[in-house]
Amino acid sequence: MTIRILRITLCCAVLLAVLFPANPAGSYPIDGYEKTGIERLVRLARMDSAALVRALPYGARHSLEYVRLNLMANPLDSLPAVSPELQKEISSIFPNMHPSYSVAVFDMTPGRPHRYAERNPNSGYQPGSVGKLAVATAFFCELQNLYPDSIQQRWDLMRKKVVKAGPFGVYDHHTIPIYDPETERYSRKRVDPSDEFNLYQWLDHMLSVSNNGAASIVWREALLMRVFGDRYPDLTYEEMMDYFKTTPRSELRDLGEDIVNGPLRDMGIDGDAWRLGTMFTRGASGIVPPKGGSIGTVRGLMQWLTALESGRVVDAPSSLEIKRLMYMTDRRIRYAHAPALDSAAVYFKSGSLYGCLAGTSCAKYKGNRMNYMNSVAIVEQPDGTRYLVALMSNVLSRNSAYDHQVLATRIDKVIRRTQAADPSENIGTGEDPRESGN
Repeated sequence: MTIRILRITLCCAVLLAVLFPANPAGSYPIDGYEKTGIERLVRLARMDSAALVRALPYGARHSLEYVRLNLMANPLDSLPAVSPELQKEISSIFPNMHPSYSVAVFDMTPGRPHRYAERNPNSGYQPGSVGKLAVATAFFCELQNLYPDSIQQRWDLMRKKVVKAGPFGVYDHHTIPIYDPETERYSRKRVDPSDEFNLYQWLDHMLSVSNNGAASIVWREALLMRVFGDRYPDLTYEEMMDYFKTTPRSELRDLGEDIVNGPLRDMGIDGDAWRLGTMFTRGASGIVPPKGGSIGTVRGLMQWLTALESGRVVDAPSSLEIKRLMYMTDRRIRYAHAPALDSAAVYFKSGSLYGCLAGTSCAKYKGNRMNYMNSVAIVEQPDGTRYLVALMSNVLSRNSAYDHQVLATRIDKVIRRTQAADPSENIGTGEDPRESGN
């Protein structure tokens, strides 16, 4: 009997270790500085506990080692068939919402069968800043091409190589965090052409605060890795600018498009499901011309999310590193701001684009000409529930940031079979009042 009890205890311990990896004393993203050189993480590490609680919800304070790929033991190469039961439940949460809302939900909770549901899966939207995940994919693809046999060389290059923004970094209204570990001075600023950061920091600026200048720079660096190959690590700013000045614009246009969309095609995501055609700043698109336009669908985004969790976004180390960077959001906004997710680890990217009709005025995220709002999220609740969500909308004159937060609560309730009230609009959506969307 004692041996049987010990065996049961051991099995339970192993299961708990898989579902809830132990957290070291330092918490992620706090313990990521030594690996990445992202200086804002030092500031978090130095905060007292009360300040840290105000800055990061519980679910945002897991350790670096907590972040795992959920489908590695059973990787997917395509989306599963729709589950009638989940489809009915997901459809029931939209009764009073605009019919144009598109959503894909995949329940991958360990210990129960996978379930998938989707609504308007092929409707196309302007992807906005969600497209920065495609830029990250392109960057890691070229990094893998540069160092196919050494993962450590990839991370070393990202930590050591410092690049200058130049004209690619402007113009963008999103501010980036600046922290000096020696003086402990913290500030926020817009990217200007003289700014220099290592590659990890530019990726962090692109994903954590959705800086458009950083996205154009990361896209640029992926292109330069393709062009210069082994010469890239020592490439100077002057050599880079000379290349862009002397290369035909048509060649830059075609190469820029292939760099960012090729890896998506390799994963089986076609151009009607997700593509990018334009760099994120006027300075960048004035040098590398646009090609083909940009579009996104929830099915295309869900294909990317399942590939990430399966270790197929470039390769398993790259997939894990991208997932870690998605966890390091500067703040949880919109979908991820839902109180029902406070205790969950959330790997998240949001994108928005709104505009007003000529001669009218409209509020933030309530555009009456266009009002795109897009969210992708990986949610890992402390009870072991694991699921993926892609949500896209273009509902005019509605507060879409709030609606996405409401839907986050409702989707979580469906997956976990819990009772939770929709969040009140007066709790806000986590936005920084100094910013105007991403």
